[in-house]
Amino acid sequence: MARRCQLTGTEPQFGHNVSHSNAKTNRRFEPNLQRVTLQSDALHRKVSLRITTRALRSVSRAGGLDAFLLGANDNKLAPHGLRLKHQLKKALAGKSAKSN
Repeated sequence: MARRCQLTGTEPQFGHNVSHSNAKTNRRFEPNLQRVTLQSDALHRKVSLRITTRALRSVSRAGGLDAFLLGANDNKLAPHGLRLKHQLKKALAGKSAKSN
């Protein structure tokens, strides 16, 4: 399984361990991924995702998964996040068409 946030697309970063003698060895900085299940009100289902804790805080601050996706810029979303956003917009468009 890829070590990549399904909403924001955050991937491992690379850098160096620097010792006291200033010798540099390669290392990876892994994203803090957590498996979470978030409720989508518009899709009427729970969505299971593997996202970073930072993305989870952003979702929480936005007021839920639906609000986060609708407010997020498409350029800053991962492919899975974009698919969810398009499903969400489609569900909301169908809901407003039924009410008219």
